[in-house]
Amino acid sequence: MLSQIDEIQGIGLHLDLVLRKVQDAYLRKFDEVGVDMTIEQWVILHRIYELGEEASQRDIVRSNFRNRATTSRVIGGLERKGWINKTRFNGDQKRFKLELTPEGREVIDAVLPHAVRLRKQAIANLDVSEFETFLKVLDLIGDNYSVG
Repeated sequence: MLSQIDEIQGIGLHLDLVLRKVQDAYLRKFDEVGVDMTIEQWVILHRIYELGEEASQRDIVRSNFRNRATTSRVIGGLERKGWINKTRFNGDQKRFKLELTPEGREVIDAVLPHAVRLRKQAIANLDVSEFETFLKVLDLIGDNYSVG
């Protein structure tokens, strides 16, 4: 019988393998629809789309699970591609307002239906309780590394 340590020895490798498969599926889809974009760019572009008129760089940093410098770099890349505009909110010169450009909306329109299908593919053979348990376990594992 394996000890508990032996049973979980490959957890990092297994998580990394699954994450790479998911990322590869998204990158292949981006390529298929003719959009040159990284996973991080998609996450931030989609978040700006979700937040709409109230999208701020501060909100993106808070919800992105990346540090401020990385998020700022990705936002700068989206700006250089012409997919977003970065301005200031009226009456609040401290916060940056992020808005999709018409080109950014075209990217959302091209990619979003495929992203929704990829999300559904991820849970295709799971029932709701299995997926909820999966998320709970991931959160617990993450919490175990947050201590200290």
